[in-house]
Amino acid sequence: MSDSELLTIVYQDEYFVVIDKPSGLLVHRSWIASDAKQFAMQMLRDQLGQRVYPVHRLDRPTSGLLIFALSSEIARALNEQFAERDIKKVYHAVVRGYVDDAGIIDYALKEEHDKIADKQAQADKPAQEAVTEYQCVARVELPFKVSKKHDTSRYSLVKLMPLTGRKHQLRRHMSHIRHPIIGDTRHGEGRHNRFFREHFDCHRLLLAATAIEFRHPVTAEQLSIEIEIPDILKRPFHQ
Repeated sequence: MSDSELLTIVYQDEYFVVIDKPSGLLVHRSWIASDAKQFAMQMLRDQLGQRVYPVHRLDRPTSGLLIFALSSEIARALNEQFAERDIKKVYHAVVRGYVDDAGIIDYALKEEHDKIADKQAQADKPAQEAVTEYQCVARVELPFKVSKKHDTSRYSLVKLMPLTGRKHQLRRHMSHIRHPIIGDTRHGEGRHNRFFREHFDCHRLLLAATAIEFRHPVTAEQLSIEIEIPDILKRPFHQ
């Protein structure tokens, strides 16, 4: 494996590893993404020379902090913390429009099913509780007419703290309050996605997992691991 293919390790001890997953990289092999040639799980295994066990997931287009256990026992212990909602996660995202200074989105979500991967899933399952806290970090108004209604375009950099872990929760919640995340091809808005591709050379979802806090499964020490907000998310606010 060349240096250019090495994953960035943010934290490592004898029990688990935390990496900064790049946007566009799948966590593990999936038959519904046949175009993918590289996977975080296999890359990290080769990089460390030992088996690794995924503890949670990040969507393929989302970048940021991702935990891998180094044994099945540690994976099980960390999975319990996720199940009990003892693990706190923080994300940052760029969204369309000016969001409020802070707020809570309490909006139940019906499970999104993939036509192929989830064809055996229960279609009429009731909506599940989904709660997200958010804070506005920065706002910018750019002198470009992206929408037909306005001569300028407004965007916000937001800090997102999911209190539940539903599929695509942050993307769906921000879309629900009419502030979709830039680069979201499923729940976002094509004109703004296209503007960011053309003006900022941005070809990714502007969502990153930037902090995670949890109890060490062996020492019981409370760990808080953070990374910088990716430059691509800050770029529009430097104009």
